[in-house]
Amino acid sequence: MAFQLDIVTPEKNIFSDTVDDVYLPGSEGEMGILTSHAALVAPLQPGSLRYLKDGKIEELAVGEGFVEVSEDKVSVLIDLAIGEDAIDEKDVEEAMQRAKDALDGVDTDHDEQMALQVIIAKSEAMLKLKRKGR
Repeated sequence: MAFQLDIVTPEKNIFSDTVDDVYLPGSEGEMGILTSHAALVAPLQPGSLRYLKDGKIEELAVGEGFVEVSEDKVSVLIDLAIGEDAIDEKDVEEAMQRAKDALDGVDTDHDEQMALQVIIAKSEAMLKLKRKGR
């Protein structure tokens, strides 16, 4: 039995259709959502989001956000959701290196450190997806 999955970023609606299951990068590890899952609101961290649609697994690299699960609907509100084909490996590597270099130069600004660590985590998620299967 399928349920509705909506994946939304601030820029656009990434995906909206019925799926058989979805796996998300929760703040305490990967979480799986199947039909008739209990109601839930949980934070998400950068990582991999996978869903099963018509017997085919689709995967996206995602950033930070939240998931809301209700009776027959899963809503993912996320700041980044990108498929393998849209990832430019060189650009992501460069962005990650800039963030790492900047992090080395940050001493006490906790907010800046956290922002740079999120950039690094998102970059790692994108590179992991892009390099999968090599």
